[in-house]
Parts: sequence; structure tokens; C-alpha cells
Amino acid sequence: MRIFIGIDLDELVRTRISTFIAGVSGFAPEARWVRPESLHVTLKFIGEQKDEEVAAIAERLRSVPAERIEIAFRGYGFFPTPRAARVFWIGIQAGAQLAVVARDIDAAVAEFGVPREEREYSPHLTLARAGGRSGDPKWRKGDRPNGAFDVLQKRLAAMPEIDFGTMTADKFVLYQSQLGRGGSKYAKLKQFAMQDPAH
Repeated sequence: MRIFIGIDLDELVRTRISTFIAGVSGFAPEARWVRPESLHVTLKFIGEQKDEEVAAIAERLRSVPAERIEIAFRGYGFFPTPRAARVFWIGIQAGAQLAVVARDIDAAVAEFGVPREEREYSPHLTLARAGGRSGDPKWRKGDRPNGAFDVLQKRLAAMPEIDFGTMTADKFVLYQSQLGRGGSKYAKLKQFAMQDPAH
């Protein structure tokens, strides 16, 4: 079973992003656009695990301390660079607390042999990938200038700052990722409540 941990979007933010995608996807018609219902904030990708390991990971996640977090969705960018763009994303602003939750989850699942993250946690929401290209944000050998997002970039530059709103994350989710025709589909396996911040 292919699994990961993330935070679901609230409906208002999701609807705003969905409307935005509908309005701009025509400016990059060859890109693969993410289905709005699939959008989530990834905290930790785990990958393939046996059913009994998934159950053990879910049990361990129940004891991960996590406080509710205000998350704002605004701004955008391209990985690895605008000229050699493979990925179009929108920004996530949540202060240090989101990174703390991601770090604690990373440490918890490492107990099951899941490799620790090497890079500092840097959240974003991927909206589109240039056709046939990886979503890896790092520069790779073979990356070269391409025009996949040129028209989109020009249109976005003429728009005011993009702001999709703010939500309060009150739970994180253990998801199953099911690969299929037309991209991945995500099923929620377990949800874990996040607590009110301690005062």
C-alpha cells in the first residue's frame, strides 16, 4: 500500500484554487494539472508499506503531538527555475509550527525504517507539471529552458497578488495513494486531531 501523510484543504480554499485553475489552465494546455479534489499539504511521503506496517504507523501517529495551525495560501512560483519550469506551485505560509509537525511525523515514521528527510521542510501546493516531467523541485542534469509555462507566466505577471485565503488545520491525515489512469487518487485511511495551542 502506497501511503503518505498530509493536511486536507478546507472547502473555501479548495474552491478558490479550483476556480483559479479553471481560469488559467488554458495558458499551459500541455501541462498536467492537478485535480482540485486531490490537493493537500504534504507532511511526509512514505511510499509502499505492507498492511500490518500501515496499521503500526497509524497507531504511532496517534501519539504525535500537533497543535492547530493557521495556514495561508498565497503567491506562486516554478521549480526548479522559471526558465526551466517543470512544476507550477502556489505558496504556503504557516510559520514554524507546520515544520515542527512535519519534523515530528518524520521522526515517528523513521522508527519503522522510513528514511528521514534530508532537506528542510518547505511546503507548497503543486498545481501543474510540465508534460512528462517529474515533480522533483531540485535542479537536475538535463534541465534546460522550455516554454511549457511561458504564456502562463506572462498572464500571472499581469495579475494582482494571488491570495487563496487562510484556513485552520485541525487534523492531519494518513492517505493511501492509488495510481491509476489519469493520475493518482487519494483515500483517507485515518485522521488525527490537532490540539488547541497551549497558552
